[in-house]
Amino acid sequence: RAAQVEGIVYNLRDDVYVAAEEGKPHFIGRITELFEGTDHVKYFNCRWFFRSEDTVISTAKLVDDHSHDPKRVFLSDERNDNPLDCIVSKVKILQVDPKLDLEAKAQLAADNDLYYDMSYTVPYSTFENITNDINEISGISSDADSEVDTSVATATLLDLYSGCGGMSTGLCLGAALAGLKLETRWAVDFNSHACKSLKSNHPKTEVRNEKADDFLSLLKEWAVLCDQYVHDNNAEAPPSMDEEEEEGELEKDEYVVQKLTDICYGGIDRKSCIYFKVQWKGYGPEEDTWEPIENLSDCPLKIKEFVQEGHMRKVLPLPGDVDVLCGGPPCQGISGLNRFRNRDDPLNDDKNRQLVTFMNIVSYLRPKFVLMENVVDILQFAEGYLGRYALSRLVAMNYQSRLGIMLAGCYGLPQFRMRTFLWGALTTMVLPKHPLPTHNVVIRGGAPNAFTQSVVAYDEIQNPTLKNALVLEDAISDLPKVGNDQADDVMEYLVKPKTEFQRYIRLSRKEMLDYSFGDKTGPGEGTLMDHCPLRLNKDDYERVKRIPFEKVGG
Repeated sequence: RAAQVEGIVYNLRDDVYVAAEEGKPHFIGRITELFEGTDHVKYFNCRWFFRSEDTVISTAKLVDDHSHDPKRVFLSDERNDNPLDCIVSKVKILQVDPKLDLEAKAQLAADNDLYYDMSYTVPYSTFENITNDINEISGISSDADSEVDTSVATATLLDLYSGCGGMSTGLCLGAALAGLKLETRWAVDFNSHACKSLKSNHPKTEVRNEKADDFLSLLKEWAVLCDQYVHDNNAEAPPSMDEEEEEGELEKDEYVVQKLTDICYGGIDRKSCIYFKVQWKGYGPEEDTWEPIENLSDCPLKIKEFVQEGHMRKVLPLPGDVDVLCGGPPCQGISGLNRFRNRDDPLNDDKNRQLVTFMNIVSYLRPKFVLMENVVDILQFAEGYLGRYALSRLVAMNYQSRLGIMLAGCYGLPQFRMRTFLWGALTTMVLPKHPLPTHNVVIRGGAPNAFTQSVVAYDEIQNPTLKNALVLEDAISDLPKVGNDQADDVMEYLVKPKTEFQRYIRLSRKEMLDYSFGDKTGPGEGTLMDHCPLRLNKDDYERVKRIPFEKVGG
């Protein structure tokens, strides 16, 4: 069917501008139905497009580190009926391949008013490829029906702000259950104790104890070194003075480089440049020193050897090497304990700048998948400024994205703990969905009003059978009693596990399909570790003894 408005004929599937209130830009929609109502008024059913400023990212939250093409719009599933005379004019909107880069899309759409490459849905604030039949199968997806190749492909993971590695370990264990071998190849954290713990539990991981900003600078410098010493086949390092003189006798206070063993960028009380860890000829490892690259100008062959070996071992990722990048950038500037929070410009607070650094690393490495975790306050403080910024950066980088608020208790943990999770996926990949709850939970709070549709839950029409909510007893009732003088780091369990949670927590690495530790057995497998209290002084001990075991009073 067709209809006429002010002499112009409109057909089904025509894209049109629809009148908005005075002073506001016209709405954009697609005609999906033309009909006459019972009131004898002509109507059209419209499927709406969203400009970027109409979505959750809102250009009001933009900063100068990225932008959105004003010609780019997003097709939604939202539709409603409108009087036919609301149509203002036709508009030319081109659908482009989502896998093209943004510059190529803009060139293709040059002769059109607008273009679209993704859909937008309000629930879970999702930006996703239009088509559901993506030909390129995700490079780290598993095919349960495959009978040809039973081997498990290995995907690489980079864990930023890793701490002891809890987030990446959980991802790897979960991936293993789905038939995917995901390994934490690189991890970065500024806390040296956390790095030592992670390395102890994941010996095959390249763990870097440095700031994320320095890590990004190092990645860029590493790419330059790889181009110079690996990718340029015609490049030859000139002979080094060390190599020319190493046959002769060393004079007093003269040192010769034996080999380079590590690399970093800057650091505390250091210049902003590349540093190499140097092993000196004739000296033990306790005499190794960090030297700026400018001090090693006489050792180009040593640098070349280190870079070529490091490139082969992938000690640092290059753009395209990372399959999954995960992390929870600290945003201490929005903490409720901070009385001087910057509500007008949260990103101008240094305590929140790690979110920018996280996205800059994503922009540089271009991982296939991104998973960012953070506190729910990023969706609440300053109208969700930081959460909207994170989404905006991903979409501006041509990533599909999905935002979800998940409750730990809904997945079999004895705590409420609400957290924000943001998925990103290249347009050649399938955007993951958030896992649906498996357990009931004891509710202890709510989501920000503007993001209630991002809480991961079943649809209202579904009536799932969920497991009972877990409480603290389900987690710790099998632990043996300990006294104030208990000092043993390793103990045996005295009873069998009483709950599913306890059975799982006792599993060995092999039973959990933990690939990160190799084929070795981890220390203390099957035993209880660190079940010893802080030793109290005599007065505090007497006070604690008087705390009743049961709740007193009504």
